[in-house]
Formats: sequence, C-alpha cells, structure tokens
Amino acid sequence: MPALFRSCNTRRTLLCMSAAALLWGSSPAVSVQAARYYKLPELTTTTNSPTAKDSKETAAAARKGLYEQMSAATGIPWFRFAAIDQYERSVAKKKKSPAPSEADSAEAPARLTGISIPAPVWSGPLNPDQEDKFPESITLFGGFGRDGTGDGIADPGNDVDVLYSMAEHLLKYGRSASDFSIGVWEYYHNGRAAQRVAQFAKLYEHFGRLDLSGSAFPLPIGTNYAYRSTWGTGRSWGGARIHEGTDLFAPHGLTVRSTCFGVVETKGWNRYGGWRIGIRDIENRYHYYAHLMGYEKSLSRGDIVIPGQTIGWVGSSGYGSPGTQGKFPPHLHYGIYRDRGITEWAFDPYPLLKQWENQEYRQLKKNKNKK
Repeated sequence: MPALFRSCNTRRTLLCMSAAALLWGSSPAVSVQAARYYKLPELTTTTNSPTAKDSKETAAAARKGLYEQMSAATGIPWFRFAAIDQYERSVAKKKKSPAPSEADSAEAPARLTGISIPAPVWSGPLNPDQEDKFPESITLFGGFGRDGTGDGIADPGNDVDVLYSMAEHLLKYGRSASDFSIGVWEYYHNGRAAQRVAQFAKLYEHFGRLDLSGSAFPLPIGTNYAYRSTWGTGRSWGGARIHEGTDLFAPHGLTVRSTCFGVVETKGWNRYGGWRIGIRDIENRYHYYAHLMGYEKSLSRGDIVIPGQTIGWVGSSGYGSPGTQGKFPPHLHYGIYRDRGITEWAFDPYPLLKQWENQEYRQLKKNKNKK
C-alpha cells in the first residue's frame, strides 16, 4: 500500500485546512504540464471469439504501446512503467466482481494497467472530496493525481492520467536508476517493493518485451531422477517445521537448471538448505533450489537467467554449519514462494513440476517426429 498520504508534514496539513474554506471560491495558479493529449490504445475486437492467447497478446501489445507513449512524453524508460505496473498486478488480491452492466461498460473503458492508487493518495488525505478529479484542488490538498490527457480531469481510472501522475512523482527524484528506486521507495515506503520493481525493470530492459512466461523442468529431461509430492510432511532436523517444497532425488552432480526467466536474488549458504540459490521471476515468484553441490561459477547475485540455464549441481549439503555434507541422500529441494507485498508464502510446486516435465517431453517428441 502506498504510504505517501501518511507522510504529510504539519505545515502542509495546516495550509490545507486553512485553504479549504477558500478552495471553491478561487483556484490557485497551478501549472500542470500534461502528457499532451495521448490517446489510450484501443484493444482490437473481431467478430470471431479470440482465444485466450490472442487476447493476452493483444492486451500486452496495447500496454507496451502505452508505456512507450508515456516514455516519449516524460523521458522515463518504458520498462520502468512496466515494472511498476507488473508489481501492482503481482500483489493485487484477485476478487470476483459482478459482470458490468452496459451502462457501466459505456462509461468506463477497460483499464490496460493494473496500477491502483487509493483515494486518499490520489485526491489528498485531507481533501473533503475523496472522489475529486480536478487537478487544481487535488494539488492544493497535496494529492497525487495529475491530468495526463489534457482534458482538465485527473481521473484515477484513466491509464494515461495514472501513469503521468506516477511520472510526475518519480521525476521529483531524478532520472537515473538509483533515483528511480528512491522514487519507488518514497511511493510505497516498502523496501521489498522497491527491490521487486527494480528486478522487474531489469528483466524488461534486458529482454525488451513483456512476455517472459517460458519455463523448464529443473533437471535435464531423460536423466535418472525421481520425485513425488512431499508438501507438508514433517522435517527431522531444525525444530518443528513442515516441508515447503518437493524433493527430486538424483545422482550427485546432476545439472540443476533455472525453471524461469528471472533475476538471481540470493546465493550462498543456509543451514537448512545448504548451498542454495534463489531466483525471482516476473510473476513475483521466488524459486528456491537447495542442497546443491555447487554453483555455476559465472553466476552472481543480480544476474539474469533463462529457462533451462545451468545454475548448479545436485548435492547433499545442509543441516549444519557451512560446508556440511552427506546428512541425507543427494537430491534437489525445489520450493516456490509468492510475494504479496507484505508477506511471502510458499505453495506446493509439485503440480508445476509435473506440468513443466510433461511440456518438455511433448516438445522432445515433437522435435523427434520432425526429423
């Protein structure tokens, strides 16, 4: 949750309260330099029902077009807008909402971005009208909202206005990558959020696209390994705890591969997991590989990886001080965690592992049939 509305100082509070009585009689001379009438990209529709894949690709293309438009208008690289948007999407709680009526659909076009700014932030914490859309009064009350389309309205439901408002906030801190991280921290007041947004921006900048959905099984397909669902079983070392992952038993030294496009977030010793490595993907999931024999030497924290890339080798490290080996048979412990902004929780990776394994087997069979 953004924390801007909690950071108003006493002086601003007094000014806002004293100005409230004069607000509707006169407007302050506020200069709002809008993004100059950029029009929202429209999602194309066809008479035939589009597939889910087509709809997803169309929406992604429209979003990227919007990011690039805002980049041209503000000078902020498109991948930074994309990173904030993706972070908001990854931590948003999915709610079942009733189907919109025809009147609602006509009045409110579908949003392209997932950035949602709370009313006290958008309008100003002391603004008597928490649905205020007038830029002058929003600015007077220290609100976040700005007019990016040039229509005289600062609408929190308009993607251009939202992204332009975010740009105005970020540009107060500068244009460099470090300035961007400071601006993100000042918006969320959450170090984890700033880290995630920086990771996502790095991924988008590196690959130059929004679709980073590829995957791979963590061990080479066709090699000697075995696994089953072990989620929630008790552990024999380290106190009362449950097994948050799946154990894939394999020969010592077998290659361990990245399951995703991602950024190396952690690398080193953990007394439970031994030599372990953690990778963050674009969906804000943390992929955890433990009990390794060792790492790919060229890999460091902050590096970008792709599905199927070698990251280490199966071992039996852990359950003790650095270097402890052999307290259990060699295997890869694979866990996956989802960050929801405030907390990060584990979920059973077994269904995903079976899905990725089957996908690779099908692809191998398809390639074989082509020969």
